[in-house]
Amino acid sequence: MSNLDRAPAPAVCGGRGFVVAEPVRELLTPRTVQLGDSTEVRRLLPNLGRRMVGAWCFVDHYGPDDIADEPGMQVPPHPHMGLQTVSWLHEGEVLHRDSTGSLQTIRPRELGLMTSGRAISHSEESPRDHARLLHGAQLWVALPDAHRHTEPGFEHHAALPQVTAPGLTATLILGTLDGTTSPGTAYTPITGADLTLAEGADVRLPLDPDFEYAVLAMSGETHVDGVPVLPGSMLYLGCGRTELPLRAGSDASVMLLGGEPFEEELVMFWNWIGRSQEEIVQAREDWMTGSRFGEVKGYDGAPLPAPELPPTPLKPRGRVR
Repeated sequence: MSNLDRAPAPAVCGGRGFVVAEPVRELLTPRTVQLGDSTEVRRLLPNLGRRMVGAWCFVDHYGPDDIADEPGMQVPPHPHMGLQTVSWLHEGEVLHRDSTGSLQTIRPRELGLMTSGRAISHSEESPRDHARLLHGAQLWVALPDAHRHTEPGFEHHAALPQVTAPGLTATLILGTLDGTTSPGTAYTPITGADLTLAEGADVRLPLDPDFEYAVLAMSGETHVDGVPVLPGSMLYLGCGRTELPLRAGSDASVMLLGGEPFEEELVMFWNWIGRSQEEIVQAREDWMTGSRFGEVKGYDGAPLPAPELPPTPLKPRGRVR
């Protein structure tokens, strides 16, 4: 999914200097962003207070939206570099096309994982004949320096492993949880899981104390370590946890995001992640001149133009403001 902000703020993210090395309960409030003409999202990362959770560096939550009489998601071709995109649905379908030739419909609880590597472009749209509701999350994972110039590619995993406990089903999206590992390719120590909780569930989920974590509430009424987390909000949990208490006041679903704190500082601008302003300038020139990022074939519409770069140089700001 694209960042469609026409005046995106560049930022330097990453580094361990602002990692909370102990358990915390920091509630992150989303900001509303318009995605195309018909989809509104709640952006949790980057946030005014926190920019990364492990290698997770971008989180949008959208829906549930009634799109029965609407076109639904319509995101024209746009570029990415230096990251992976994770498409995750609870309701609806998204048709993915990219410049490697991939064409895939992604359905609820199926993993659509795109590795941009050095350069890729893609589009995302609701199929012409689509379900009434659209509800999901779009996330980015920053690639470490050793892998950020890898060849681009796309993975689709319809069947994913699960961890279960009374009242809990955890579907592994990316990385490892409680000894179970997702088939999705990961380049850093990471965890991404979809947790379905039955009403009245009261469980403790084992965690890695060396990871930092956050929980994104998707639906229902959930208390995370005693804190009520409403759908569309995210609770940052810090590091140093060996388990996470979860209690459901109704049938509910949350996403657990975590990973080893990301050491490298990153420059994020629009849909690119680099290490310097010069890399971002080059990426913009390459996209606007039609080189390097390839062509998305089959999408009915023009690609997105890149926004103008800011007149001032980028200034490092770390993981938090």
